[in-house]
Amino acid sequence: MTSPERPVRVLAIRLDSDGDVLLTGPAVRALAATYDQVDLLVSGSGLQAAKLLPGVTEVLRFDAPWSGAEPPRVSSEAVLDLVAGLVARRYQLAVIFTSFHQSPLPMALLARLGGVRRIVAVSEDYPGSLLDVRHKRPPGLHEVEAALDLAERAGARLPVEDDGLLAVRRPLPPVPEPAARALGVGGTWRPRSVVLHPGASVPARAPLPEDARAIAERLADDGWEVLVTGSPAERDLTAYVAGGHATDLGGLTDLAQLGAVLESAACTVVGNTGPAHLAAAVGTPVVSLFAPVVPADRWAPYGVPRLVLGDQGAVCRGTRARTCPVPGHPCLASVTPEQVSDAVARLTHRPPRAPAPAGGNHTEGWSS
Repeated sequence: MTSPERPVRVLAIRLDSDGDVLLTGPAVRALAATYDQVDLLVSGSGLQAAKLLPGVTEVLRFDAPWSGAEPPRVSSEAVLDLVAGLVARRYQLAVIFTSFHQSPLPMALLARLGGVRRIVAVSEDYPGSLLDVRHKRPPGLHEVEAALDLAERAGARLPVEDDGLLAVRRPLPPVPEPAARALGVGGTWRPRSVVLHPGASVPARAPLPEDARAIAERLADDGWEVLVTGSPAERDLTAYVAGGHATDLGGLTDLAQLGAVLESAACTVVGNTGPAHLAAAVGTPVVSLFAPVVPADRWAPYGVPRLVLGDQGAVCRGTRARTCPVPGHPCLASVTPEQVSDAVARLTHRPPRAPAPAGGNHTEGWSS
C-alpha cells in the first residue's frame, strides 16, 4: 500500500520488555508486508528483541516514564529528542501496541507532536484527538493475535505464505563455547539437551531456586544434557541451579546467543518470561512453569508444542503481582520434578531414563 507521492513510512511502538516485543513480531511483519518501511520504537528492555525481529528497518529507543517496572523520571530532553526524531522521519502512520492494562495515550500525544498523520491503538480511555483509530480488543485473543488484530485495523495483513508465528532474523550467532562443548562437537548437536531457564524479570513468575535445582537434577538423572541459562545478574542463581549436574551458562549469552542455545535444545523449561517466547520464536517446545498472575490464554508460549504446569486457579490469579503474594509460592512450588520430567518426555517423545536411587544430599539452601 504505497503512495504515489512518497513511500509510506510506518512507526510500530512497543515500550515493554524483550518478551513483549517478540510477541509483537508477527504484527510487525504484517506492517512490513503492507507498507514501504517499518521502524520499531522500543524501550531499553526491549532493544535486543527488536534487533531480532524480521521486517524492521530501523530500531529507535525511548525509555518511557510511564512504562516498565522501574520507569525513569520524566526528562524533557529525552521527550524533545524523541519528538524531533519523529518529525525528521516524517511518519505517516504509527501503530501503538500495548498490553491490555496499558494506556497508549501518552505515546499517542508524543507521536502527534512528532507530526504522525495517523495513529492507531487499543484504548479503553477516551482519546480525544490523539487517535485516529480507537480499537477495542476482542475477547479471548492471545497477545500475538491481539497485535495482529490491531495491525489489521491499521490496514496491514500478513502475506499468505507467512504462518503468523513468532520468528527471529537469521542466521543466529554461534552458541557460546561451554554450550557447544555440552551439546556436542563439530556442530552436530546431541538431541538429548534441555534448557532450563530458572529466572524471570518478575520474581513472581519464576520457580523457587531450590525447586529449579531439583528439576535440573531430575532432568540430568533422566539422561538429558541440561543447560541452565540466565542473565549476568542471575549468575549466582544459575550456578546454584546447575550445581554439579548441569552446564551453567549464566551471563554467557546475549538474547541472540540465547536463541541459538534454545534452538539447539530438544525442549525448554522456563517460567512465563521472555525466554519462553524466544524459545517459541526458534521453534523449540516449551514446558511452561506458568504463574497465573497474568492469564495463560494470553501469555503462554505461542505456536509451538507446549505444556503449561502450575496451579492456574491459585489465589494470585490475575493480580499482575511482581512478587508472590502467597507464602511459599504455591502456584509453582506445587509443580514436582517428576511432573516436569514427564512433560519433557511427552513433548520430546523420549521416555526418561530410570532415575538414580534416592539418598543423595539435597538439603543445600538458597539465599539471594
